[in-house]
Amino acid sequence: MDEINDIYEKLGGVISKDDFTRKVEEKVEQMSGLCDTRTAAMLVAHDLGVSDTDSEQQIQKISGITPNSGNVKIIAKVMTVYPAKEFNRNDGTVGRVANLIVADETGSIRLTLWDDRADLVKSGEIEIGQTFQIAGYVKEGYSGVEVNVGNNGVFCESDEKIEARIESKQIKDIVNGMGDINMRARVLDISDIRTFNKRDGGTGKVANLLIGDETGKIRVTLWDELTDFTQQIEIDDTVEIINAYARENNFNQQVEMQVGNRGTIKKTDDEVEFKESFTSISDIIPGESYSISGQVSGLGEIREFNRDDGTVNMVSNIYVSDDTGRIRIALWGDHALLVDELDIDTNIEIIDAYSKSGFNDEIELSAGNRTRINVL
Repeated sequence: MDEINDIYEKLGGVISKDDFTRKVEEKVEQMSGLCDTRTAAMLVAHDLGVSDTDSEQQIQKISGITPNSGNVKIIAKVMTVYPAKEFNRNDGTVGRVANLIVADETGSIRLTLWDDRADLVKSGEIEIGQTFQIAGYVKEGYSGVEVNVGNNGVFCESDEKIEARIESKQIKDIVNGMGDINMRARVLDISDIRTFNKRDGGTGKVANLLIGDETGKIRVTLWDELTDFTQQIEIDDTVEIINAYARENNFNQQVEMQVGNRGTIKKTDDEVEFKESFTSISDIIPGESYSISGQVSGLGEIREFNRDDGTVNMVSNIYVSDDTGRIRIALWGDHALLVDELDIDTNIEIIDAYSKSGFNDEIELSAGNRTRINVL
């Protein structure tokens, strides 16, 4: 036990040597081999309120970590666990890597575990909600500053109570090119899961959510395994998204959020306020997405037509009026069937329809598969 004597000597007699040794042995057993004796002794000392046991480093807060921090030591709670992956090194050996998002009361950061530490993820020994003492080195990673922990780093479970905080952005602040986005929002719409062929010959999956908060709404794209999450939620549920990124949609130039293999999404009990923003018909200009509320003032017929790929689609037209004007709305696909259910003066909401110049340059709305229609 010589390796823990220097740590015990710094305790200043707050506990007997025998009691300290017993606590260290209990800590090692409790950790199931996740940390060595010296690390366990440091954790026991920290539990006793003595943190100055290692002259090399002091525990610091996540908010103070910068790309130039070098080696750091933190105590943080696991918020997200990503699957471990294998890769081939240049020397022919196989490496392993896994990523976590960890947080303390000052913020969150990505944690990258290598080799033996990554195996803890693969074996399921790391779970969301666990608190760990971590010592590793800081570098600028793919999506920002991250802490890397190799076989010589410290990654050991801690009994310390951590009030974890992940900074959540608001929808109004999302801009094209933004990365590492964390957000809580209400689910407004859920799409079906679609499959597509990848360039490598494999098959991918994609699904979309429309989410909103008190500042606005935004479309979210989920890829591959994450699409299964759409089967676990309902409209008006609240979701938490971690480590998404934003990019502009090439079709409508609107900024959307993407959640890929470096991101995660989960259901939460938090309440998020959202109120749809409706635009007066007289204020609509071409080339934007709008939501309107009004009364049906005209009904057309359903028309079928052949697409370029040979499939058959449907379209119908209605007119909607409010206190400021009247506008024509093209209903595409299944929306076209609504004309058989509507009457003149029916109150209706058209959510997220795209505006364009139509016949005689009159502005009209196009209600496609991204449009929601509420008959009131």
